[in-house]
Amino acid sequence: MILPLIVALLTTEIRAEAAPPAREVAAGVYLIPGAILPGRGPDGNTVIFDAPQGLVVVDSGRHSWHSDAIVGFALERDRHIAAILNTHWHLDHSSGNGRLKAAFPQARVYATNAVDRALSAEGFLTRGVPNARAMLAGNEINAVQREEVNIFLATMEESAVLRPDIVVDRSQRLRIAGKLFDLSVAPNAVSDADLWLYDAPSRIAVLGDFVTFPAPFFETGCPEGWRAALDAVWATPFEIAIPGHGEPMNRTQFNLHRTAFAAFIDCAASEAEPSACAGAWRQAMIPFLNTEQSLNAARGMAAYYVGYLRDNGGKSPDCLAR
Repeated sequence: MILPLIVALLTTEIRAEAAPPAREVAAGVYLIPGAILPGRGPDGNTVIFDAPQGLVVVDSGRHSWHSDAIVGFALERDRHIAAILNTHWHLDHSSGNGRLKAAFPQARVYATNAVDRALSAEGFLTRGVPNARAMLAGNEINAVQREEVNIFLATMEESAVLRPDIVVDRSQRLRIAGKLFDLSVAPNAVSDADLWLYDAPSRIAVLGDFVTFPAPFFETGCPEGWRAALDAVWATPFEIAIPGHGEPMNRTQFNLHRTAFAAFIDCAASEAEPSACAGAWRQAMIPFLNTEQSLNAARGMAAYYVGYLRDNGGKSPDCLAR
């Protein structure tokens, strides 16, 4: 529950409770952008591939209006959803699984099995349930926050939909719904194991939360594995990289972000003042963020994460990497 609170405090951009319309980013590849509403947890980006045997949906968002947009996209085109890929188990990328499968029961979820630990008795998601119930029992949260907490608890009550039907436990070339994808599993990055993909015909790489704006989210992250994952993406001949949060990037933009990420985690691991690390991150984000508000949010989040990483030995407490 920490991340949505930070985002809500540092962003005030107002959006209607509806996902932005899908747009085609390459032939047969569509993006439904995620969004952040005041006081709410975010929705991650959704990428949809039109495959020979149906639609392949990468990440399903958190809120009903986001998953409604995915279902609506399929219905408008008279295409069924054949597969759902979760880049990782964070709920802003996977909570919509159940709603998509309710509309298209034949859809199969492809993901790593990293969610198993998050749902274990002491796992990241399970640990949030008592706090969420306590928040509902008190009078310190407003109606929007109360709705967000109920969304989290409802997802946890049906947590089976977060687990993969088909476990992707290694990097491989895999045909899904009649379309060939290069799937890569990155250990100890954003989570225990993250799934990202490269589509050779479109030269698109879908990255999940390897890239997020206005700042990386380290709640379950392992910075060094994350750095290695970004380097692996860079070695792929993509032309467009689609982040978990934010606009698609070309190779030059991705490399700017990759370099900034490496500099940030090096700064966080040093004895530099947190304000210096945060200021450098803000400066690096100028090519990507076009308002003072968003740049200030980038600096504020970066300052928070410097402290977070330093307080926990340079990584998330949930990171398994030594």
